[in-house]
This record gives sequence, C-alpha cells and structure tokens, in this order.
Amino acid sequence: MKTSHLPLLAVFGMTILMVCASAGAQTHATWPADWNDWSDSALWAKVGNSGNLGELSGANTGQGSGPQGVVGQVDSFYKIARFEVTAGQYADFLTAVAAIKDTYNLYNPMMDTATDPAGAGCNIKRQGTEGSYSYSVAGDWANRPVNWVSWGDAARYCNWLTNGKRIGGQTVETTEDGTYALNGATTDAELRAVVRKSFEAGGLYCIATENEWYKAAYHANDGATGNYYDHAAARDAEPSSLFDDPDPGNSANYDQMVGAPYFRTEAGEFELSASPYGTYDQGGNVREWNETAILTDCRGLRGGSFGDDSNPLAADWRDCALPTTEDGSTGFRIVQIPEPATLSLILAAGLPVVWKRRRMS
Repeated sequence: MKTSHLPLLAVFGMTILMVCASAGAQTHATWPADWNDWSDSALWAKVGNSGNLGELSGANTGQGSGPQGVVGQVDSFYKIARFEVTAGQYADFLTAVAAIKDTYNLYNPMMDTATDPAGAGCNIKRQGTEGSYSYSVAGDWANRPVNWVSWGDAARYCNWLTNGKRIGGQTVETTEDGTYALNGATTDAELRAVVRKSFEAGGLYCIATENEWYKAAYHANDGATGNYYDHAAARDAEPSSLFDDPDPGNSANYDQMVGAPYFRTEAGEFELSASPYGTYDQGGNVREWNETAILTDCRGLRGGSFGDDSNPLAADWRDCALPTTEDGSTGFRIVQIPEPATLSLILAAGLPVVWKRRRMS
C-alpha cells in the first residue's frame, strides 16, 4: 500500500452515498442533460494540485509492464472528461463531418455489431452510400464508450470540437486543423509526429497526455504530493469484476464482466468507483489513447479493457500502439486546455503548492 487515504476516502464515499440516496433509483454517476453539449460542467472533472510529483510506472515497478518512466506530474490546472467519449457523441461527430464523404475513414465498419465478428462493436450503424451517408446508434448503446477508433480519429474529433463542431467535409475548418495540425495525416509516422498546440496558438480540446491521464486516474488529490493509488477507483486493492448493482465501490468492467452483446458498461455505471478527481472508468471498459509518444513509433494507451485481466488496469502498467491501430478494446477521453487567465486566477485562489515526498509502507 502506497500511503493511507482512509479519511479522504470515507468522506468521499459518504458524500456519494448521500447523493445517490437522494436521487432514488439512480444507478450510475450523474449524467449531463445533453451529452453533446461540451459546455456542460457535468461532463468535466477539474484537476488541480499544480506541480504535483510524479512516480515510476512500467516494467520492474510492482507488476508493471512497458517502458519505465516517471509519470503523473502536471504543472498546470486542467479539466478532463469525467467519462470516455461515447458512441452517441462520436455518432454526432460522424453525422457532422462524414455524411457526404468519409475522407479519413473516421467510421470503421467494425463499429456495427453486425459486422464485427466478435460482436463487440459500439453499434454505430452507417446507412446509405457515399454522398448521402447517415449514422445512428440505438439508445441503449449511445452512452457506452466508442471503440474501433485510432489515435488519428481521436485527434480529429478533438479538432472538430475545437472548431465549434462545424458541419461539412473533413477539411482544415472541421477536422484537419485546430488543436492538432493534421492536414491529411494518415500514416503512423505522420500521426506520431503531430503535436498539441497551446491555447494561445489555437488549442482547446485534446487527447490527454499520459501525465494528465495518469494524474486524473491515480493521484490522491491531496496537494502537490507524489501520493498515488494503484487503481483508478481511489483504492490500492484490485477492483471487483462482479457486476453488482448498485455499485459497492471499487468496481471496474474487466475480465468479461458484462459479455455479449454490450461488453462495455454505460458511462459512469459504477457510481461509487470514481477517481479522487471524479472521473469514471479509467480502469476497464475500454483502454484509452493518450497523447504521449512512446518508443519510436507508438502513442500511449492506459487503463485496460473489458476483455483484460486486472493487470493492465493498474497504475504501473504502461501500454502503447501504433497510432493507426483500431480495435474493439480501444477508445479515448479528452481534456480541455484552460485559458491562461483562468489558470492565473485559480493559482491566485490558493491551490495547495506544498511539495511532499511520497510516503511508502
């Protein structure tokens, strides 16, 4: 066990229990009124404690895997999506930019469960022919995470949001510029070379860096410390893979918890298993792309998926893949770059900046 967080955890758990009790039959985290309105604060978790210490992750760290490195340190305030990007949100994107022509193959036919041999797609269906495509997803699938997306697909989704969700072809005004200057990038080498723009240069919505992702998932939210949990539900103990409803806490969708036809749980299904910052499903459901370039040709992946055992869900497990990779186990979540003025106000408000050495037991 890395360090004791029982008082913080007890308060957090009691708060969630009271909220759930007042909500009656609610059996998932609070959802936004409109999943496609990214101005809704219900979609975002705020991550403070600027300048926190990082920690080692990767091979030779506990039961870790992947190249070893120090991760988790972030020197600024930011917002990260509370949930993985859903099939409904992605279908909205496809409807806006891939109705006439899907230039960069943002839709993978495997998303349709009728096409995916394993039946594990997110059930976004495309009808029509080029020139008149339409996209839809059934209501009982819409709030489950999208899968079969590459790193490039995720970056184009971020550009689209940054550009104000414009409708039209896949151009510099919709998907090809914004936070990322993609400009037609499709190969692994081209996508590996893309970098995030600053807010001043036009960046706004983006894929989380590994540090941003890791901090939101595992950091104890106890100041600018190096205290981290082993798992993303604010616990060191391995999460349960039993689908109990309501959630008893420390649960995650892995080890084929759900099975066919959905495989993936709805966003925030485990309402008592949030990270200390208030994110959901950073362990299990789908593994998530991050922005960090790892090895010579890959982008980072974190969190494990519905089909994994518990090992890839842990903080010491680093993963990566070629940025063109698409499979049924992989999705993404986004972060929002704060305006510099907003950041200055937050820092001036007195967020904790005391540095502490990580305690081990």
